[in-house]
Amino acid sequence: MSSLPVFSRRQFLRASGLAIASAGLAGCTSSMNTDRFRQQTMPVYRDPALESRWVDPGMLEEPLTGLPPQDAYYADVYAQRDDGGFLIPAVPYQQIDPRFYRQEVSDPFGEAPGTIVVDTADRYLYLIGSGGSATRYGVGLGREGFAWSGRGVIQWKQKWPKWTPPDSMIARQPVLAKYSADNGGMPPGLDNPLGSRALYIFQNGQDTLYRVHGTPEWQSIGKAVSSGCVRMINQDVIDLYARVRGKAPILVI
Repeated sequence: MSSLPVFSRRQFLRASGLAIASAGLAGCTSSMNTDRFRQQTMPVYRDPALESRWVDPGMLEEPLTGLPPQDAYYADVYAQRDDGGFLIPAVPYQQIDPRFYRQEVSDPFGEAPGTIVVDTADRYLYLIGSGGSATRYGVGLGREGFAWSGRGVIQWKQKWPKWTPPDSMIARQPVLAKYSADNGGMPPGLDNPLGSRALYIFQNGQDTLYRVHGTPEWQSIGKAVSSGCVRMINQDVIDLYARVRGKAPILVI
């Protein structure tokens, strides 16, 4: 008994998307029903539950339509990269809710260009651009990430920072005493909780002890976790770091 060919959902979406795109282009030079065009080009969102399953077009109640996912783009955005002598692993972005991917969006706050806005409720960080645009990143928030809100500035920022746990954390986890300030902190590296970059927030000239930083724990993006401030995927915090100027304003809400 011959087996049916196996198609992934992604392959089928690409095939159907290309077919629809070809049909749509053919109709662009003549009159085309607007409702039909909108229906054919509406977004298609992946259902992880269907990954790696057979997709038999003949069994679908309605044909799948829409543009194929931007797999190539995000595969590049979250690819493995060599940075500062450290090889940052690729992020399995397919396992993260797509709304937390780095993306360009409309500015929902109206802050001045160059301002960072951390939306703690929705787990987003925005870098406000010009012309009503913003770059949005998904973040994870630790206990310390909910402890401070208001306006401040990025007083300084650092590539591959050391990490020095506060005394309160060492009291809860004595094993961290080897990384205390007296012992010089934890050296930079792939396992360092501050990740590849850290942005230090000050208010009225005082350190708030609140940080925007990278993390090797991509699973924490979009979630509330036990410790830390504002966590970003290492590839995302590198992108943010390169865009943010010194003394940039920041608003945490």
